[in-house]
Amino acid sequence: MNASTATIDIWLLVFPDFLLLDATGPVQVFSSANDEARDAGLAPPYRLHLVAAGGGAVASSSGVSLLTSPLPDPDLHGATLIVSGGRIEALPAAAQANGSATLAWVADAGATVARCCSVCTGSFVLARAGLLDSELVVTHWADVAALRAEHPCLSVLDDALHVRDGKFYTSAGISAGMDLALSLVEEDLGRAAALAVAKRMVLFLKRPGGQRQFSSELLAQSQAQGVSAQLTAWLRPRLAQSLDIGQMASACALSVRSLYRKLREEAGLTPAQLLARLRLEVACMLLEQPGMMVKQVARESGHGTQYNLRRAFAAQLGVLPSEYKARFACTGASGG
Repeated sequence: MNASTATIDIWLLVFPDFLLLDATGPVQVFSSANDEARDAGLAPPYRLHLVAAGGGAVASSSGVSLLTSPLPDPDLHGATLIVSGGRIEALPAAAQANGSATLAWVADAGATVARCCSVCTGSFVLARAGLLDSELVVTHWADVAALRAEHPCLSVLDDALHVRDGKFYTSAGISAGMDLALSLVEEDLGRAAALAVAKRMVLFLKRPGGQRQFSSELLAQSQAQGVSAQLTAWLRPRLAQSLDIGQMASACALSVRSLYRKLREEAGLTPAQLLARLRLEVACMLLEQPGMMVKQVARESGHGTQYNLRRAFAAQLGVLPSEYKARFACTGASGG
């Protein structure tokens, strides 16, 4: 582990009914980094602060409470702020007395910190505090539509575990906060240090299979005996081929009409939408690989041309393939 030149302050904000793992997951990652440093005879690189409006014991949505300190002076230059998430109705809001004070503190602190981060629906809090303006962000997959509706200026990804846009770092649902924290450790201390922490915590440094949080793979797993799983399994090895609805229906031993109906009932998708999602996932996975050119990605993912790939990304993710490649969370890839 590399010696850190200065201790990094991590300020983690919670509020009543926050999600417990949103806070304790990242805390444990940074704490494990401190343990690794101590074992190597080095000074702990992180100083952890758990804070909330008013301080004291704050109950999570699970009923387990954490002891917090009151909100400090918001001048936190050089520090990292992490905002936990919770149910949308439990998040600090301007209409609430404590919520308004919390948002004001987040706005002031977020303007001064070196890194401003959120876990899960904590992205709503950053947006409500006025810190996000057309940023590329991510939240829990189930709350993507709500975030887009509440803050239409944001570019909300629905397939990333975490993403960085400038000094703002947002992560997807719950356990993705640990993925984000590991990426921050890697940024601060290097890959070897982050890998040591991941090993200590029995985690992947970077989860395999790309960074899509709500994917057709999860859909297939949830309907293991259904048409969606059957069609997904048939499509995956054929994504680069030209496919039509008749071929898909035959593969499932169904009529075209029955395939539409069953897939709609199971997944809320048409066969064409499922095919598009699978191809996009493959394209994202390929773009995350260093040195992969956009033209090659278009061909291997079944989009055929760069024009078709750009249209698919713009329609489904709201970004260009080159932007995804250049800006995606901590992949180390440059624009392509």
